[in-house]
Amino acid sequence: MIAPAETARIREFEFSDEDFRSLRELVREVSGITLSEAKRELVYGRLSRRLRALGLTSFRDYRALLAGPEGKEEIGEFTNAVTTNLTSFFRENHHFEHLKTEVLPELIARAKAGGRVRIWSAACSDGQEPYSIALTVLSMLPNASDYDFRILATDIDPKILAQARAGAYDATALETVAPAIRNQYFREVEIDGRRRWQVDDRVKRLITYNELNLIAQWPFKGPFDAIFCRNVVIYFDEPTQMKIWSRFAGMLTAGGYLYIGHSERVSGEAKASFDNTGITTYRYNGKERRA
Repeated sequence: MIAPAETARIREFEFSDEDFRSLRELVREVSGITLSEAKRELVYGRLSRRLRALGLTSFRDYRALLAGPEGKEEIGEFTNAVTTNLTSFFRENHHFEHLKTEVLPELIARAKAGGRVRIWSAACSDGQEPYSIALTVLSMLPNASDYDFRILATDIDPKILAQARAGAYDATALETVAPAIRNQYFREVEIDGRRRWQVDDRVKRLITYNELNLIAQWPFKGPFDAIFCRNVVIYFDEPTQMKIWSRFAGMLTAGGYLYIGHSERVSGEAKASFDNTGITTYRYNGKERRA
């Protein structure tokens, strides 16, 4: 009889220390994400699906594919498989309350006067964060799309961006959306035999979705009045985190806001550029601006 502990170690594919080390290094190289030993089972589980899809029998063969001339396309699938897309509408709602009460009144006044307003949702996943931002804006300025008021939403995963652009969600995803907002800005539709809630075009018009790797070149100059980058930088090592914070400082207007995840803190030289004004809410003070 096989003991429970031994059963837990039986795998469909052999997954050696060398396999995990090599794949962990590749994740860091292409995305900047640092995977701890605790993520070994996550990596195995998600990449096993890729081995099955490709008809491979070992992680050694998969590593050879990634390293070879035919591996360029698979690198994207690999990265998408191991990056986490956990999100929800109005997640960490205190950020949206702060945006509504402390930030938007001034931005809306500027827009109405003919000025430019830009908000960036970095690592936007399937769109629930940028749609939450847009819904917050529309609650105060229903015709926001008539002004120069736009939201940029980016993510490393093109497949998750396609879901974001589609803007169709299961009913469970809308449990954190107030019924009045749901009834005003979503409509129930049937897609592939499933009942979904479709985001209204009035919300979609405010948002532009683009693919972006946070550790690569950023093909825009900003500036942004607010940046949401939450529960993402925590997956980078400390030097990369400090670089990202500095780059965000270089993208913000003076007095602009940076919203980060509940387990994250601005660190390094960029710390002097931000004043902590609330729970994981930072205001750019204009010091040591860095691109």
